[in-house]
Amino acid sequence: MPVLTPEQVRVVDSAAGDLDELIGRAGSVVARVAVDVLGGTYGRRVVVIAGPGNNGADGRVAAARLKAAGVRVELVDPTVGLVGPADLVIDAAFGTGLSRPYEPPQVDAGTPILAVDVPSGLDALTGANLGALGATTTVTFGAPKRGMFFGDGPELCGQVVVADIGLDLAPAQIDTWLVDDGLAERVLPHRPRRAHKWSAAVRVVAGSPGMWGAAHLTSSAAMRAGSGMVVVSGAGDAIPDGLPVEVVARSADDQAGAAPADARERAARVAADLDRFGSLVLGPGLGRDQDEFVDALVALSPVPTVIDADGLGFAWGRPEVLRRAGGPAIVTPHDGEFAKLVGRPPGPDRVGECRELATRSGAVVLLKGPTTVVASPTGASWLVTAGDQRLATAGSGDVLSGMLGAVLAQLRPDADDVDQVALTVACAAHWHGSTCDHLAAGTVASDIVDALARTRSGWRP
Repeated sequence: MPVLTPEQVRVVDSAAGDLDELIGRAGSVVARVAVDVLGGTYGRRVVVIAGPGNNGADGRVAAARLKAAGVRVELVDPTVGLVGPADLVIDAAFGTGLSRPYEPPQVDAGTPILAVDVPSGLDALTGANLGALGATTTVTFGAPKRGMFFGDGPELCGQVVVADIGLDLAPAQIDTWLVDDGLAERVLPHRPRRAHKWSAAVRVVAGSPGMWGAAHLTSSAAMRAGSGMVVVSGAGDAIPDGLPVEVVARSADDQAGAAPADARERAARVAADLDRFGSLVLGPGLGRDQDEFVDALVALSPVPTVIDADGLGFAWGRPEVLRRAGGPAIVTPHDGEFAKLVGRPPGPDRVGECRELATRSGAVVLLKGPTTVVASPTGASWLVTAGDQRLATAGSGDVLSGMLGAVLAQLRPDADDVDQVALTVACAAHWHGSTCDHLAAGTVASDIVDALARTRSGWRP
């Protein structure tokens, strides 16, 4: 599903044909949703806060439709200080173009509020609250707006109804999409009939003494997400401990008769047979003393390389070094890691910030958050809203890294298409978040691994 910025909304509106007809359709949709919220029309009283622009025009059409259906309707100006008792308040004061603070009328507590397009006072780009009334339901036209997914947007919008009123979105040159189950089902790879264990093999370099759990979670998730073979090495010459029985453990210095190698020699040894693998996952639990090794290995890797956690340290303050990656690079920072990569935390426009890092680094960037953003260096981006705070647990990111390794290993030969890589990453993040449908309170990371198969059980085998 496309997601629009306020500027894209202006482009769509300016290219629209018969504006009066579109306003008529919008107002009719608002009236129908209002009746659903009211549970009928008999004896109901609705107050419509109607502003001066198109948003207000939508509200006035809705008011006329409701009045014709027998609802008692009062139209008020946005400057009115107090809205009297009502069964429903329709907020049609201001639309997506409002970017200044707004002081809304006072509404009795508990009164349902139906917002038209966006709640008035919600920054439709960033989700910042400029004084909006919190809506019970929001009817938005053509496509959801970016601010609905960030900041205070999700709380202020309530239930979002996307209404098709005949707007042509093509002039907006859509560059951001929302991932849902249908898109993930179509995009995520499926194991072909002639697959064998090396068809989607994943090489993992993760874990160190005291941090072997990260290697365990990463490799377990890779197996559950479709890899037929996972080979794991830890930091230095340490052999990973406590891995799943299906996983092969190997020292990064594993070469008969050879003395322990320095960082760049070890990187060369790990890279020597990477052509057998479909992807490399690098960093979870590896320790912060491995930057030289990671730097060398990223440059040598010919396959999609997922760089997470401790693996990101070599690029702190200099994300441009990711352009040296031998294959597509995928980085998965949370806000703290993002700040170390670029020198400051992400600003309120999280999509713009994620895109800027992707462009600067040449990597696909997955910026974690309540709404996760995935950006391609081309400027395309995807939003992932699946999941909730249950995923905020130690090791959850390690599970996601292993999943990314598995789905990217199955992507060949499309791994050279950076937008396809980014889309696949976004759909894997949606899968990760959707495990919440099968998780209880007190979730730990291994529960996420166990839920992967159940989450996708209704999808094509």
